[in-house]
Amino acid sequence: MSRLIDGKALAADIRADVAKRADALAAQGITPRLAIVLPTEDESAAWYVRSLQRATDKVGIHCLIEKLEKPNGSSLAELLARLSAAPNVHGVMCQTPLPDGLTLAEVGAHIAVAKDVDGANPESLGRLAAGVPDTFAPATAAAVLEILHAEKVPLLGKRVVVVGRSTVVGKPAALLLLAEHATVTICHSRTADLPAVTRVADVLIAAVGRAKMLGAGYVSPGTVVIDVGTNPTEDGGLVGDVDTDAVFEQAAAITPVPGGVGPVTTALLLRHVVEAAESTVD
Repeated sequence: MSRLIDGKALAADIRADVAKRADALAAQGITPRLAIVLPTEDESAAWYVRSLQRATDKVGIHCLIEKLEKPNGSSLAELLARLSAAPNVHGVMCQTPLPDGLTLAEVGAHIAVAKDVDGANPESLGRLAAGVPDTFAPATAAAVLEILHAEKVPLLGKRVVVVGRSTVVGKPAALLLLAEHATVTICHSRTADLPAVTRVADVLIAAVGRAKMLGAGYVSPGTVVIDVGTNPTEDGGLVGDVDTDAVFEQAAAITPVPGGVGPVTTALLLRHVVEAAESTVD
């Protein structure tokens, strides 16, 4: 029988662990601190940053929000480099969307790898590919693995299909899955006969960014489906990249949207900040 995976419950467990670890650091005189650079007037970005601030406050992490008025490449690079060098800042991230003409790779290159808690620096992706320990993966990609581990989904030798090739989710998730000895196929919206590829998956990761793109013809019975998509609807809601209603009876388990990957992503970002702070303790 198919079931929905409860991302909120998993996220709550992660946050509880983070709070304990933050308390232990506080007892040593260390307050974990996350600096978020906000280089945009986009209201949805501002809302997300405020939600992160509320989440950090609840677990004993201090959140510093740096809003840039009329940012450009130089001012953004300078601020990120300064925050990366600050000894009392343990994690640094830059919110999107970015000013016209700038890419996340260009901006992320100015975040120190040791403080790159959301894996924005291209060097972090390279270290992930090389299997370098203690490298922070983008939190969303890390959430995919966290959910699979929590659900005790076997990965060794299993066929995993990742639909999406972004450096935020698809590519880093594939690297993490390869490290688990899964047999990984990366495809995308232009893959020829995409349903034929996804139907062979034991585990299907949907991260293509198209609402309900993957329907019943994309999923074989018994597949575990991780839906990373967060596509806004006209009524202000969210839907995933998977048509959950259409595939529910076939999938062994599936993450809902909302309430699946999203809460775990935020919780892992908090964990990364605490891990970065712990790494500074002698």
